[in-house]
Amino acid sequence: MSGQLAVNTCSLDSFEGLHQAIRGSHVEVMQLGRGKFRGALSHVGIGDFSLSIGSFSVGVRTQRISTDDKLVVGMLLSSEDRVTHWSFDMRPADVLIMPPSTEHDGVFHGASAYAAIRLDLAEVMSLFKGEPRLSDPAAWLNKNVYHADPSIGMAATRRLPLIISRLARQQTALSDAVADFWKRSIVDAVTGTIVQSLPPDSRGLLPSAMQLVGKVDDYLDAAGLRPVHVSEICAHLNVSRRTLHRAFYEVLGLGPITYLRHKRLCAIHSALRESNPAMVTVARVAIQHGFIELGRFSHYYHSLFGEYPSETLGGRGFRARKEIDPSLAEPVPVGINTH
Repeated sequence: MSGQLAVNTCSLDSFEGLHQAIRGSHVEVMQLGRGKFRGALSHVGIGDFSLSIGSFSVGVRTQRISTDDKLVVGMLLSSEDRVTHWSFDMRPADVLIMPPSTEHDGVFHGASAYAAIRLDLAEVMSLFKGEPRLSDPAAWLNKNVYHADPSIGMAATRRLPLIISRLARQQTALSDAVADFWKRSIVDAVTGTIVQSLPPDSRGLLPSAMQLVGKVDDYLDAAGLRPVHVSEICAHLNVSRRTLHRAFYEVLGLGPITYLRHKRLCAIHSALRESNPAMVTVARVAIQHGFIELGRFSHYYHSLFGEYPSETLGGRGFRARKEIDPSLAEPVPVGINTH
């Protein structure tokens, strides 16, 4: 997978601009609501994977033709009035499955915003390997809507625009590892409602909690400083999120997502401590380690270490090395991409 990142955002002054409402798909659009059309459309491309986010001020009808051979998973981010896709009514944070080569018909009766990811059906085998009911491509061949748990779904509706905003400010190419992390983060935000709707895992005997946590530690050690998404771990160990969550709480008293966040924070602390403030910024190090919301990142960092990342940058490790060689042109630690 390529780490090539492309982010495009544009304002729209007519419904015709929504013809690429989903990057790579041609969508026929008709304005239904009265009034001047105002909207915005953003696309994030990471290799051949895409996330699209659109918003518009009046009601529209959208139709996708059946020649599109990609799987599309959409989420309604907000709406002022009724929204239907096929015969399904949707509420904000609900998730829609559009199988490959299937016509799609959606009606937005008022101002709305949406997000959609478009990917090859074969990719679900790796993205959802830990969830056997989702890693089978056949599971995505039926049109469906998943209704969101408000506490989970609404968090995703806020997170997706933030990801686009932050990646749009990312001026350097992402490494393959970092690109894969953000791809998984986007997929996770869009499909979290689907994962939560699955019944408990019933595959029989599972690894003991201690063994499972140990295998995660081994995997993280092998990964080094790069960010690792929880879905990558589930895929590698072939376990569901529920199983992983249960094991981590039993052994460590915290969930795997919190544990992974602490690991990334520790990696950032070590990187900042050894880095030259003239060559490295906190924001760049944060995004390379998988943090998108810098305010929240700073809060997490301060809560864990009792200091802010700007206080750590150029700290004792860097100063000690500089004392040994005052003319040292400080190298950037492994895992921080500044090019």
